[in-house]
Amino acid sequence: MTPTQSMLNATIPPELAGRRFDQALAELFPDYSRSRLTAWIKAGAARLDGAVAAPRQAVLGGEQVEIAVVIEREIGAQAEAIELDIVHADADVIVVNKPAGLVVHPGAGNPAGTLQNALLHFDAALAAIPRGGIVHRLDKDTSGLMVVARSMRAHTSLVEQLGERDVHRQYLAIVYGAMVAGGRVDAPLGRHPRDRLKQAVREDGREAVTHYRVRERFRSTTLVECRLETGRTHQIRVHMAHVRHPLLGDSQYGGLLKLPKGAGEALVAAMRGFKRQALHAEKLEFRHPGTGKLASFEAAPPADMQALLAALREDSREHAS
Repeated sequence: MTPTQSMLNATIPPELAGRRFDQALAELFPDYSRSRLTAWIKAGAARLDGAVAAPRQAVLGGEQVEIAVVIEREIGAQAEAIELDIVHADADVIVVNKPAGLVVHPGAGNPAGTLQNALLHFDAALAAIPRGGIVHRLDKDTSGLMVVARSMRAHTSLVEQLGERDVHRQYLAIVYGAMVAGGRVDAPLGRHPRDRLKQAVREDGREAVTHYRVRERFRSTTLVECRLETGRTHQIRVHMAHVRHPLLGDSQYGGLLKLPKGAGEALVAAMRGFKRQALHAEKLEFRHPGTGKLASFEAAPPADMQALLAALREDSREHAS
């Protein structure tokens, strides 16, 4: 990544007299997070009447503020013409319905062909936003809704909303077992002690809370609605396995395929042919960074999950008669 630089200028208004320098900057430049502004002050990039100042220094009012804004450009990822399902786009945000199989960020095993590559093709200006505007992620084989920041104002707002747990993220999951009621999983998560590609419930892990409720019951599986209170890596997958209802198709946390007794050919084919965890981000709500109003989006499960649900419903009907 290479940095781009621009200048911000302002005059401290009289009503901010007596406030700390970092507090005054947060009022003057709400598009940028407090932590970012403080970092620029400490680096000497934010100056008060041309002089370096400490974040805690009180301002008098009337001083000239100059900030040399430095933003890392995401040029490590190249724009690629990958088709996207754009649910909504405006000057501040893009809401995308990510397909299963699409990796979010380029990495060692996926240098190209990712959501970030596709987004840079959709809007090259995203290169000037931290992490290309991506503020949260979905696993490669999880489908569904993601919001992308298209401006610094949006990036700051969405990161803060995620940190304050003000973003509503709702998922559909097909899990093993006939669940009778919903519940809440409050179990801290951290890296698995033996397999670094996995997460695990650990006493010394980071707080993780998942709420779930039953949406539809089948013979040996259940369609559940999961709501994230926190957003840890693999959270729903690990939490549902922790309560002994792992996700269907999740080879990493769910083990071998479990076919219901007496399953017909259609259900056997549907379950064996489903090669990913049965997880879809169906609903996303957040406060719009530009308008301040609640923005709500929904996306139905993709065709593969719809076909699996249809086979499970038909199997339940056949065995009910």
